Amino acid sequence: MSRSRILSPVTRLALAASALLVVVLGLQPAPAQAATTFSGTIAQGIAQIPTAAESNSGYDRALFPHWVDANGDCQNTRAEVLISEADAAVTYTSSSKCTVATGRWFSYYDRATWTSAADIDIDHMVPLAEAWGSGARSWTTSRRQAYANDLGDYRTLVGVTDNVNQSKGDQDPSTWLPTYDKCRYVAEWVAVKIRWGLSADSAEKSVLNSYAASCSNTITVTTA
Repeated sequence: MSRSRILSPVTRLALAASALLVVVLGLQPAPAQAATTFSGTIAQGIAQIPTAAESNSGYDRALFPHWVDANGDCQNTRAEVLISEADAAVTYTSSSKCTVATGRWFSYYDRATWTSAADIDIDHMVPLAEAWGSGARSWTTSRRQAYANDLGDYRTLVGVTDNVNQSKGDQDPSTWLPTYDKCRYVAEWVAVKIRWGLSADSAEKSVLNSYAASCSNTITVTTA
């Protein structure tokens, strides 16, 4: 028998003691850190995104269950984003603190500031229909729900002026970009596409690449 397989009495005792501590004290190993999927320039990020034609055939917004209350605290995804992005303390519509009423939010798309939550839409940076056509049509419903409620990366969901979000609709950067901070927008769009393994069509990539040359933003992304 190999010597490496034989444990001394002292080693066996130490292992037993460690196991006892785990049971008695409820100790758990440290959680694994999320691996970085990509880190680099916008141009390098765009190169990571597969190029493919998009089809919205079969799309229905209901296929992406959204604004769920994932942690059961009565605040749904919309409320969670409003709270996390507020520049001032928020108030609620009732003592249950489920629905946000007021606060202060900066919409970087149009550089407007709002204090009423009713003036803020939570934009899916990559719209649900765009995600569907870029690969989400092959996902399970649970993965589409995870995408539509992604609180793991601040870039996926963005609080913006409601009518600006409505003017964007389901458009990609080939047909719509915000008035301001286009480099930030392009970088965040690319980051979300990488995070969720989505493709881009040729027109979309052409516009993204046209900004990549002049935008100095860097991107770091982890897999969803």
